[in-house]
Amino acid sequence: MAAQDAGVVGRAPVCLCVLCGLPAAGKSTLARELLSTAARHGWRAGLVPYDDLIPEQAFQTRVLGDGVKLQEMHTEWKLHRQAVLRCIEQFLEKPQVLAEMQSSCRINIAAWELCIQAVLQPEALDCTQAEPAPLVFLLDDNFYYPSMRYEVYQLARKYSLGFCQVYLHCDLESCISRNQSRSKPIPTEVIQEMVKRLESPNPQKNSWEANSISVNTTAKLSECDVQSVMELISSALSNPLSPVEESTEQTEADRLKCATSVVHQADQACRRLISEAMKTARENQVLPEHMRSLATQLNESKATFLHNLRRQLLTEASFTQGEDIDVERVVKRAVDVFDRERKEILSTIMNENK
Repeated sequence: MAAQDAGVVGRAPVCLCVLCGLPAAGKSTLARELLSTAARHGWRAGLVPYDDLIPEQAFQTRVLGDGVKLQEMHTEWKLHRQAVLRCIEQFLEKPQVLAEMQSSCRINIAAWELCIQAVLQPEALDCTQAEPAPLVFLLDDNFYYPSMRYEVYQLARKYSLGFCQVYLHCDLESCISRNQSRSKPIPTEVIQEMVKRLESPNPQKNSWEANSISVNTTAKLSECDVQSVMELISSALSNPLSPVEESTEQTEADRLKCATSVVHQADQACRRLISEAMKTARENQVLPEHMRSLATQLNESKATFLHNLRRQLLTEASFTQGEDIDVERVVKRAVDVFDRERKEILSTIMNENK
């Protein structure tokens, strides 16, 4: 559907601004400043907080053997994220329609209605205005993988919207400290795990991330920082995305899909190898404290391995050039690397147990 045929998008410039970074990096604080500043500019701005929109049951904590806790995303977690984007899309097409959203079963509708109150002012929808007020959606989430941000980019591309990204860079210690002072802190290990996986915007690797800036939020957010983000959004509003050749779009999508498939299958294989190692250790009567150490080392090794694997896949020439990929072969070769490290860790623990 062309941009000029879609509701609010019909005539008003629209921008999707991604706010990404670790939990407690300051995304919500920046969003509040941007909402206030946008209002003074005469813009309509709405905050899209994923934590409020996605139900808590979309996340779960699984407890594995030997007391090792890992924060796991629910199997339908990705579908909830996609539902948020569908709500934005449906709003762009029919801003007056709220109750008939197909995605309502996967998001908190009350939270969504709260998100768009600011952009549903009567004058905002008045098509008689010579120049409708610009509309900005601030998407507040961790967005730690490029593939998560790419979905937003695709939506902006589909409707020829403005698109930009703000990465809030904050050191791990500050994030953990801020999180602990919250009324409902998330587990510290979740933040520690996410920092291993987080891939900040990289325009050198992903051309679609060119319209991105990094803001250091370890210290207090400054007026200069807010001004820089406002200038970024203003530029995105003035320079909406244009459709590109379908082949380019499909190649990028296929590359991300293939890399995700490889990492998922490698993850499953690594879990089986870890289970085997734990079984071997138990059969050899390894002491409880050594069992805990073994589990911790193996899971940390797996997390680092998968993170590096995904990064490697997204930069390999075979993926960027669109060649056919033998996923099964790539998974086997990758898992063989992890298996060697697993055996070394197991051997070390067994020797310590003697």
